Amino acid sequence: MEGERLFNREEADLLLDIMVNRRDVRGNRFLDRPIEEDRIQQILLAAVNAPSVGFSQPWEFVLIKCNEIKQQIKESFIRENEKGADQFEGEKQKEYNRLKLEGICEAPLNIAIFYSQAQKPVLGQTSMSEVGLYSVVCAIQNMWLMARALNIGMGWVSIIDPEKVKQILKAPEQNKLVGYFCLGYTSQFLKQPELEILKWESRKEMKEIIFNDTY
Repeated sequence: MEGERLFNREEADLLLDIMVNRRDVRGNRFLDRPIEEDRIQQILLAAVNAPSVGFSQPWEFVLIKCNEIKQQIKESFIRENEKGADQFEGEKQKEYNRLKLEGICEAPLNIAIFYSQAQKPVLGQTSMSEVGLYSVVCAIQNMWLMARALNIGMGWVSIIDPEKVKQILKAPEQNKLVGYFCLGYTSQFLKQPELEILKWESRKEMKEIIFNDTY
C-alpha cells in the first residue's frame, strides 16, 4: 500500500523497552526544571493520537502550572489521603503513611484529563457505554510512554476528590475526571516499580493471568 509505514524489529524492541521502563514518578524525585513547551506539545500529540471508539476523541486536557491552583489540589489530596490511610491497619498503615504518593506542588506541570461525553450516538459505544472512558485511558497511556521516551517523569495522583478537582478547575458539569497527573524531569527512574521494590505488592506471573480460549 502506498504510504504505508512499516516498522523493523529494532524499533519494536525499543518500544517494548520504553514500556518496560515506564515508571510512576513521585514528588520526591521531581527536579525544579521546567518542561520545554515543544516537549509538552509532543506528549499531548501522542495523547490525541490514541485509539478512541468511533473516532470520538472524547478527551480534554487542563494544563496546570499555577502554584495557587496546585495548592488547592494538594489540599484535596491531603484530606483524601487521611481517609486512605484508615483503610489499612498495623504495619501496613505505617508503611502507607511513609509512602510519598503525589508530587502536585513539586512537579512543574500538572495535567488533569477529562472524559467529555458526546451529545450524540457514538459508533461502537451503544452496547458498552464505558468504552468512551477507556478511550481516555488509552490517551493517558500514550502520554506516559511519550513522556518516558523524552526522559520526563509522570505520576498518577488518584487520591483526590474528583468533584472537588472539577470545581477548582471550573470543569463543565458533564465532564468526568479520569486522571490527574504530575509531570517533570526526575532525578531517577527506578529499575522496578517502587511498590514492587517496597514489597507492597508482588508482580504477577504471566501464567497466572493468560488463558487460552476460555478460563
